[in-house]
Amino acid sequence: MDSPEVTFTLAYVVFAVCFVFTPTEFHSAGLTVQNLLSGWLGSEDAAFVPYHVRRTAATLLCHSLLPLGYYVGMCFAASEKRLYSPSQAPETWRVFLLLALTLPTIACTLIYYWSRDRWAHHPLARTLAHYAFPQSGWRAVASSVDTEFRRIDKFATGAPGARVIVTDTWVMKVTTYRVHVAQQQDVHLTVTESQQHDLSPDSNLPVQLLTIRVASANPAVPAFDIRTWRRASAACRTGPA
Repeated sequence: MDSPEVTFTLAYVVFAVCFVFTPTEFHSAGLTVQNLLSGWLGSEDAAFVPYHVRRTAATLLCHSLLPLGYYVGMCFAASEKRLYSPSQAPETWRVFLLLALTLPTIACTLIYYWSRDRWAHHPLARTLAHYAFPQSGWRAVASSVDTEFRRIDKFATGAPGARVIVTDTWVMKVTTYRVHVAQQQDVHLTVTESQQHDLSPDSNLPVQLLTIRVASANPAVPAFDIRTWRRASAACRTGPA
């Protein structure tokens, strides 16, 4: 490949990786799905569950469009390949274009399925439905989660989009594409891994990194992992896995 192709490819790979994993610099610049679509997503503090239902759907769609964005960019960076006319493009690029179009198509189909019945098929809604009373639905449970999240006494740690949150009733883990939820009274905590480190990041004390499995007594609720670190002379702090 000539220089413009190499330069664009390297730049786009760096951008795509940073857009997906969102380092601090991207958060500060506002180059995140949460910031770019803040008008549609609404406020997390006002409505935690609806916010993350929309956020996970938007994140999935935006990330699925990244390969197509690369192809469009290469139409300008490598104009001699005639990528703007797929019938004249090299076979390798035609296959890549097919893949780039397939990913957002699958994402849109999945999001459409999730959004049916007012998002009742979304993974978060389906998890909350397991905690609903027979005469109510998942939205009643979501309202309870929203209320507890607005309280100032909740515990939350981790970067936006990758956090562990503990309220009076719920243990939640927020990831890029999913929000894991479990009711405290139903969970079993199991240490699945322990790593010993000589020094912690912010002190000169030895530190132990624990991976804890959070499993609900309800087998229909997916289990998830959180990570905690414990210093030799301090209590545990919790962080996302």
